[in-house]
Amino acid sequence: MSLIVEFILKIHMIQSLTSMMKKERQMLIMKEINLHNRALSSDLSVSLNVSEDTIRRDLNELAEAGKLVKVHGGALSKSYQFNYPTVEAYASSAKQVIAQKASQLIKNDMFVVIGGGTTVSELIRHIPLDTTATFFTVSLLTALQLCDHSKATVIFIGGTIAKTSQISSGGEVISRFADIHADLCVLGANGISFNEGITDSDMETVQVKRAMMKASKQTAILTISEKLDSVQRLRVCDLDEINYLITELAADSGALKAYKRERLTII
Repeated sequence: MSLIVEFILKIHMIQSLTSMMKKERQMLIMKEINLHNRALSSDLSVSLNVSEDTIRRDLNELAEAGKLVKVHGGALSKSYQFNYPTVEAYASSAKQVIAQKASQLIKNDMFVVIGGGTTVSELIRHIPLDTTATFFTVSLLTALQLCDHSKATVIFIGGTIAKTSQISSGGEVISRFADIHADLCVLGANGISFNEGITDSDMETVQVKRAMMKASKQTAILTISEKLDSVQRLRVCDLDEINYLITELAADSGALKAYKRERLTII
């Protein structure tokens, strides 16, 4: 084999390997964003051991391909878009199981504080359309979806919309929750661990979630099992502060054993 041919083959091999590494890296990026709804470029850079410039190029390519929403400093899952089809939601079958379980907690005439996200969106689809509950939410998408329930009262707690989480936030929102005494708070989880409790990556989101929980007698956390044992940077609350943990798993699943608490009902 001539040196020229050997050189060309090596170049092709390197290009093929680089392309494979890029494909695998972008698959990992999409998994992280779909699992936690958003991701920072800096965090992805550390976890994948590549430069932030490389991550930015990956995010730009994925955004151009319509796979995610690029924002300053990172990216969001496409589930944040109003016209996002539920059938394309990450782990949609698991979320349907969770929604079916969680819908049993919502009764007529209840006051319910409810968050946003694809799992909550699926829950709303499982709530009977003739439910007469009153819902308070900081999510525009949740509020609009709940409007299909003609007998329900929907109250949007407005404020500055946080672009990273797409919910209203700020002191005015937190102050308004201080005057609400709801029966139940329903939230998704960005991260959940038996040691660190419920965690998130955005301070504004953490503050609003804490206010929502404080305004409610009981709190239900909805999460797919893939998020179990995952930890984000900021703590929302300890497991002792929630009343229901709802996943797609059976309540007696071994994966949930470490999450059992005296006051926590696993569904």
